[in-house]
Amino acid sequence: LIDRVIGVIAKTQHMPREAIGIDNTFEELKFDSLDGMNILFAVETEFGISIPDEQAPRIKSVREMVEGIQKLLAEKTAS
Repeated sequence: LIDRVIGVIAKTQHMPREAIGIDNTFEELKFDSLDGMNILFAVETEFGISIPDEQAPRIKSVREMVEGIQKLLAEKTAS
């Protein structure tokens, strides 16, 4: 899951995968709010999930994104 998320971020932001780590914040990676939205849409498409609008602004790091996706995938599987 982590590798897929990093892959989506790398592809969306046109940067090498090696430049992105699980503990990086979006600020450290120099992503602005537009970058964040682009990543969000790409992640939703990749995983077939929908990230709630109120949750999106709270995602500020790669780890938070991975944990949020894990939670949404678990909820999707349970339903």
